[in-house]
Amino acid sequence: MNDSGTSQADHAARERYYDEIRPLNLAPLWSVLKGLVPAQPVPEAEPCKWAWDEVYPQLLRAGGLISAEEAERRVLVLENPGLPGKSKITDTLYGGLQLILPGETAPAHRHTQSALRFVLHGSGAYTAVDGEKTPMERGDFIITPHWTWHDHGHEGSEPVVWLDGLDVPLVSFLRTGFREEYTQKAQTTFQAAGESAARFSSGLLPLDYVPRGLTSPLFSYPYARSREAIEVQARSAPPDPHLGVCLRYVNPVTGGWTMPTIGTVLRYYPQGFTTRPYRSTDSTVLVGLEGEAEIRVSGTTLRIGPNDIAVVPGWSEWTVAAQQDAVVFSYSDRPVHEKLGLLRELRG
Repeated sequence: MNDSGTSQADHAARERYYDEIRPLNLAPLWSVLKGLVPAQPVPEAEPCKWAWDEVYPQLLRAGGLISAEEAERRVLVLENPGLPGKSKITDTLYGGLQLILPGETAPAHRHTQSALRFVLHGSGAYTAVDGEKTPMERGDFIITPHWTWHDHGHEGSEPVVWLDGLDVPLVSFLRTGFREEYTQKAQTTFQAAGESAARFSSGLLPLDYVPRGLTSPLFSYPYARSREAIEVQARSAPPDPHLGVCLRYVNPVTGGWTMPTIGTVLRYYPQGFTTRPYRSTDSTVLVGLEGEAEIRVSGTTLRIGPNDIAVVPGWSEWTVAAQQDAVVFSYSDRPVHEKLGLLRELRG
């Protein structure tokens, strides 16, 4: 008898049975059940950090090796150490750092993957989305809705870097990825810069306006406005004990998330504040903007400052301790969990 109480004869009979049903494309559930339906989430992604002072020089090196046009997107992928070679920052999300230099254009294309741009360094660059340009300044959050034409250009004098966040792993899993190249290097802009902001950030809409699609019609969220909002919130209410001061970017016509698959949040932690333990099923990418904070994720300590990037895998317990007043941007797959009824949180 073996440890499971099965005789060698029974074990051999079962192995013969498995061998016989395999050509019929059948397999025994009982041999894989606990792996398919685990007691709790087991992400492959690991807690990790990318330090700005280490990655920025490598981006500049890439700028001397390949042009933005030749690369199409000159990006260094942020590969999670638990997912090597898979172009994933978490199990369900993609992250990369993109560099554009003065005078360059990253050619126009479109795809079914939804994308965000979060500007980290420099000024003078722009993104054009479906015929409208928007400038890119540090701290700005810009979305590229799925299947919209978009290109990037640079009319300034210094390198510009931003974080790309996409739902590539999710779309790839569903096998719903499409892509198309534009007929010219850059799309023709036919809307005035700021037109979408004028239409949708004023708090006014036509009486008969009907939302189109699931993505925000406002595609640029300037940091100056977001920073003011979180300052007002910090003055008017104490920090949430688990989340700090936490505001989500929203679709102004529905109040929902800006994109159907990626949730984006701006967080503030006052100096000396430490959150209580928190975990949720969504995987989260954190980006330091101002100040310094220490993030503890399942026993791993990640200290982040301006432009540093850290990962909290899903269902990992984490806390934040602010050494200085800290502002942090984050994105996660939370909207998908919410829509599917799968989101679970635990507050310690």
